[in-house]
Amino acid sequence: MNWLLVIVGGMVGAPLRYLTDRAVQARHDALFPWGTFAVNVTGCLVLGLLTGAAAEGAASSQLQLLLGTGLCGALTTYSTFSYETLRLAEEGARMFAVANVVASVAAGLGAAFTGTALARALWG
Repeated sequence: MNWLLVIVGGMVGAPLRYLTDRAVQARHDALFPWGTFAVNVTGCLVLGLLTGAAAEGAASSQLQLLLGTGLCGALTTYSTFSYETLRLAEEGARMFAVANVVASVAAGLGAAFTGTALARALWG
């Protein structure tokens, strides 16, 4: 039954990633991959919140499978982040490539820490 939770979460996360990416990129006519950045940071925040909630006993293992493994696993995308960073570097936009790496890692970690702190404040 656990696999079904992962599948359902992934069925929501994958189209959500695609639609969010397209919506964000349509609003920013820029070389920087804002859509992928947005979904990855959002996924880090959700996963941090979920992890913090689980640590405080407020999230079940089933919810972790549904939202953490399924939704966040399909929503976030390391492969697209890597590809877009490589594409930026190959197209001569090396500063954008470096900015993408630094900003994505810093914002992702910050979002995860924020999520866990928020969970502790809510359920701790």
